[in-house]
Amino acid sequence: MTALGRPGGGAETAPASQRGMRRQNLAAVLGAVAAHGPLSRADVAGHTGLTRPAVSSLVDELIGRAALTETETAPSGRVGRPGRALALNDRGPAGLGLEIGVGHLAACVVDLRGEPRVWRRVECANAGRPAGRVLGEAAALAADAESEAAALGLHVEGRVLAVPGVVPNAPGGLVANAPNLGWKDVRPADHWPDPDTVPEPENEANLGALAEQRQRGHPAETFVHVSAEAGIGAALVIGGRLFRGARGFAGELGHLPVHPQGAPCPCGARGCLEQYAGQAAVLREAGLAGAGDPVTVLAERAGAGDAAALRALDRAGRALGLALVSAVDLIDPDGLVLGGAYAELADWLLPPMRSELAARVTVRPWPPEAIRPSALGRRGPVLGAAWSTVRQIIADPARLPARQAA
Repeated sequence: MTALGRPGGGAETAPASQRGMRRQNLAAVLGAVAAHGPLSRADVAGHTGLTRPAVSSLVDELIGRAALTETETAPSGRVGRPGRALALNDRGPAGLGLEIGVGHLAACVVDLRGEPRVWRRVECANAGRPAGRVLGEAAALAADAESEAAALGLHVEGRVLAVPGVVPNAPGGLVANAPNLGWKDVRPADHWPDPDTVPEPENEANLGALAEQRQRGHPAETFVHVSAEAGIGAALVIGGRLFRGARGFAGELGHLPVHPQGAPCPCGARGCLEQYAGQAAVLREAGLAGAGDPVTVLAERAGAGDAAALRALDRAGRALGLALVSAVDLIDPDGLVLGGAYAELADWLLPPMRSELAARVTVRPWPPEAIRPSALGRRGPVLGAAWSTVRQIIADPARLPARQAA
């Protein structure tokens, strides 16, 4: 292989520069169609500022990589040939999202338009089980989802795994700590049966935030996304970018102390938010420990006016509001979003949360509507995992193999 980009090697850096420019232009064309399509080739030229001959060459390459399709549009009523429109291919590159929860496994395949085409979910108790066994079952679920996607003409080009734990900013795909699963220093690659299909792990709250960002349609927004299953996680999106922290540990909201001398937490501290607003704590307070689908049961009880359920949710909402006051004062977000199980309990959590925020956020205006539930609910992390690959493809379609569109 020829070395490229060596210092002083003008003859070698020029081709590399040309390839880099074409790579950028491919992304510009695909991005224009993704944002504004369907578009004619002339429209793409107008959106990108590229010449029509350049657009034509780039479009042909993207069609060859199965990223775009071009079809005749409806007759315009004008004399001449029918127009042709470019659109993202719904039978081409796709992203696979996987999720390992405390009580379930999930898989989702989305096409290049971001549309979910395959859904799989299996209820199973994963807490305390060997990581290898859980990951083996996740791999089998992923293989089934990919087979179904292939039958639809989709080619999975990337795989991301949502986990309820800390994933450091380091190569190698390490899940450093997932306490509610009982995992410590687990690398999915060490347990995945097919080395060619190992997913990249990522914190579930981060992926839920990325899904929320896509859903909201405000790419430069600053917001805090708070979600819960067994634990409590938060993700910070600042100016449209996910903030992971210096080492990838940002967002551990569940262990923020809300009552410094309060209940002991398994992490070794006292008064952590999870001891007041975590799933186990809320169910215990509501007298519902051991319920089937705890979120559904809790919502049903609260909706029926059960005093214990209402009291538990009020306490959880006040603790969440107290914890999020610091986030509001520290980063000045546009809004706060309740995701995961919290979204399904928002009718009861939001009033006490808003009350705490209104009483304690005093240095800036804080309207009640600035905090709201996510429309994605518990689907957010697995959707975010699947959409992650699509985002990467749109940003760099040159990574796709040459494959004539179906």
